[in-house]
Amino acid sequence: MAPIASKLYTDDVSLVVLLLDTNPYFWNSSFSSSFSFSDSLSHVLSFVNSILLLNQLNQVVIIATGHNTCGYIFDSSSLTSTDQNSNDVKMPAFCSQALKKLEKFIDEDESLGDTVNGINGVGSSLLSGSLSMALCYIQRIFRSGPLHPQPRILCLHGSPDGPEQYVAVMNSIFSAQRSMVPIDSCVIGTQHSAFLQQASYITGGVYLKPQQLDGLFQYLSTVFATDLHSRNFIQLPKHVGIDFRASCFCHKNTIDMGYICSVCLSIFCEHHKKCSTCGSEYGRPQTDVSSSSSKKRKNPS
Repeated sequence: MAPIASKLYTDDVSLVVLLLDTNPYFWNSSFSSSFSFSDSLSHVLSFVNSILLLNQLNQVVIIATGHNTCGYIFDSSSLTSTDQNSNDVKMPAFCSQALKKLEKFIDEDESLGDTVNGINGVGSSLLSGSLSMALCYIQRIFRSGPLHPQPRILCLHGSPDGPEQYVAVMNSIFSAQRSMVPIDSCVIGTQHSAFLQQASYITGGVYLKPQQLDGLFQYLSTVFATDLHSRNFIQLPKHVGIDFRASCFCHKNTIDMGYICSVCLSIFCEHHKKCSTCGSEYGRPQTDVSSSSSKKRKNPS
């Protein structure tokens, strides 16, 4: 049989880069009492296996999103065509390989210590880093040749957003939009993710927060297993109530209104005389200028 690289790819061949949230602060919280990390893994591994079974040319890459670092856990492209069609590569063997790397990654992530401030007792995961790794991997696929599967990113996320990552996450979102790579989001935490809502909306992906986590595999297989070509013919969840609020560059807080630098577009919650990002100097706030102009109108010289 000819190797996979020499086959002609069709519009139903997919490259799914799965970003798996492994933040120990999230999984050790009260949330884990109803849905543990091992429960989510059983659903995720079954979903990955189903993607590979849908088409022999499909590829799946798993990137672990930890609290302090990110890392590759599984890459189906490392399996040769002979291995994929032999009896040596089965579901238990695939799970064992992924679980060993995942266990090693979690130990290394915890050994790095707490370098990010917690939010309501649950630290945020390094979403910006995993998105960057996914986009770098996809760019390597694009540059490998004219024949490649259609890539998309699936974020299985539960940790709260880290406001300090706002700039890096938005840069990744716009890079994905420019490369026409959809970012799908499956949020399993107790609250919605404003970052992933914007990511899915801007890139044309699907955002979903499952109501029943016991049926996570059904959500993944019916919504996120669909290739990009087939999405034109089926009804997928629509974006409702997207949070477009930004985080200020000075205090890393989510704000409704703020000041924007006209040079570098940095966002601040308070007026500053000088931009801390690009160094541009500002005048008086607009409210002061408007008040002074109104006084001149009332008292003409």
